[in-house]
Amino acid sequence: MDLEARAHSEHPEALRLWLRLLTCTQLIEKQVRAGLRERFDTTLPRFDLMSQLERAPEGMKMSELSRRMMVTGGNVTGITDQLVTEGLVERVQVSGDRRAWRVRLTARGRRAFQDMARQHEGWIVEAFSALSDKEIAQLHKLLGKVKADVQHRQHPASITGQQATPEIA
Repeated sequence: MDLEARAHSEHPEALRLWLRLLTCTQLIEKQVRAGLRERFDTTLPRFDLMSQLERAPEGMKMSELSRRMMVTGGNVTGITDQLVTEGLVERVQVSGDRRAWRVRLTARGRRAFQDMARQHEGWIVEAFSALSDKEIAQLHKLLGKVKADVQHRQHPASITGQQATPEIA
């Protein structure tokens, strides 16, 4: 039974929508995880770590990786150790700080990630293939409104002292 099956017609439509979004996310993520495992013999956390590093060619400190991935430092260390052993990432000492290291993709890691990223993109496009381009754009815009409203309520202008302008992307 998926999350959406928990909702009944007497529940508010917004709750039923939330559960459908969660269910869709879980189903798509399950397909992506299976694809990464079958095609590349890797995991989604490894893909996510490499994705973060791909965006930072100079590398990132472990603490920054942990924060961006929203996982513990121990998890990042474990994944990084595996990727270093496989020659996909490397640790580089930060000049002026003997205790600090940056992690970055190796050339081999960059090539491997590019292959994975192309396939990942294809899986996501396929997951939304039941929708037209117009429907995808409309759904994106509507979810952008939800995102902006939630962000605005979390950080209203009265708290930050700035005028809040909702983000639609």
